[in-house]
Amino acid sequence: MIKIYNTLNKQIEEFKPLKSGRVLIYHCGPTVYWTQHIGNLRGMMFGDLLVRTFKYNDYEVKYIRNYTDVGHLSSDEDEGEDKMEKGAKRENKTPLEIAQKYIDIFEKDTKKLNLLEPNTKPRATEYIKEMQAMIQTLINKGFAYETDLAVYFDVSKAKDYSRLSGQSEKDKIEGTGTGDIQDKNKKNPNDFALWFFRTNKHKNALQVWPSTFKSKAVKDGLGFPGWHIECSAMSKKLLSDSIDIHLGGIEHVPVHHTNEIAQSESANGIKYAGYWMHNEHLLVDNGKMSKSEGTNYSLAEIIKKGFDPLVLRFFFLSAQYRSKQNFTWRALLGAKNGLDHLRNQIRQLGEKKGSINSDYKNNFLQAINNDLNTPQALAVVQKLLKSNLNKKDKLATILDFDQVLGLDINKTNDENVPEEAKKLLEKRNKARADKDWTESDRLRTEIEKLGYTIEDLNNKTRVYKTD
Repeated sequence: MIKIYNTLNKQIEEFKPLKSGRVLIYHCGPTVYWTQHIGNLRGMMFGDLLVRTFKYNDYEVKYIRNYTDVGHLSSDEDEGEDKMEKGAKRENKTPLEIAQKYIDIFEKDTKKLNLLEPNTKPRATEYIKEMQAMIQTLINKGFAYETDLAVYFDVSKAKDYSRLSGQSEKDKIEGTGTGDIQDKNKKNPNDFALWFFRTNKHKNALQVWPSTFKSKAVKDGLGFPGWHIECSAMSKKLLSDSIDIHLGGIEHVPVHHTNEIAQSESANGIKYAGYWMHNEHLLVDNGKMSKSEGTNYSLAEIIKKGFDPLVLRFFFLSAQYRSKQNFTWRALLGAKNGLDHLRNQIRQLGEKKGSINSDYKNNFLQAINNDLNTPQALAVVQKLLKSNLNKKDKLATILDFDQVLGLDINKTNDENVPEEAKKLLEKRNKARADKDWTESDRLRTEIEKLGYTIEDLNNKTRVYKTD
């Protein structure tokens, strides 16, 4: 039994799939106008952990994580400049070039963090026709209307519009306009844009498509989609009208996900998602990440400081996804020491696998199936290592757990050995090949002085940080 916290109902619930043995998951992915910071990557790893958990429980998983490459304005409300075009101007590139540059960086980062590949990674610009079709359905059903500036969703027509966020209409931020300009023809202050026409503040928009929507100010309905409609259309096309789980950051609750529910359920006439799951923010030194203060760290900066990317993954696992987590360099160093220690414990088990221990597996399942309780799951790993089980069974069981943890915990850490130690190791390998055992022993001692251990097993030499 898998239990997850459902933001929609504000409680932990037993997961019951739409179809037995299968789970459909949609995850709001990055807006690819900038390098994703480690807080965003924590959110992506949350999705990876959920997918791994369902697979570990023998579910068939269909997992979609999108790229937003148009329509996400500088506010989550319908205000400001398109983030993609802002990035294009910043770097004197086209929006397409900007998208490709930052998708490439993101994909390298997710690979380094050992995130499983989604079934599909759609780009919003590839699904404009599907978005237009959904918007037209909403117009036909009376849920949306056209002005000269945009096509809006009429929130007064939505059933229980704020049930996800719990906000009242008065509490919601009012006066959302079209590109920072109030649209006098909006029916309600909180109506949100499904389609922006290429006019007013968006008259110079770089990414536009013709449409059948009507505006006196724009010929051929030329414009671009609003951010919220993108996820609804892609989820419908690639998964179904109704899905099992929708994922995202906690910041998506009041606006983006609230609007997704309203438009999807109004268009499709069916419940959009049974479960809504949201990861909390990653703090830095107990404060919000900030570009101006230089705390908007990327994975590249983590690596530049000499950390294995999987140290960051181990750090993320040390906190439950619904808890705020505080990043400091000292905390990351603690995670490095913890992962090094874990890897060294695994090495001492040897290389031969026995049988998976069912008692410890059940304990691990109880932890991970309880709303992804990774700190408790890691505690089970340590209890196993300290147990009286034989080494072969310990190894088999821990490697089984790693299908969820994704730490590659039996891999060597040679790639993080400093250059000085690597050069000494090369010399030692040559000395061993020449059967110069005295020189080989001397070089071993030099390497050990640097804090690294050498292990010669089955004609293979491994070097790793000494515990």
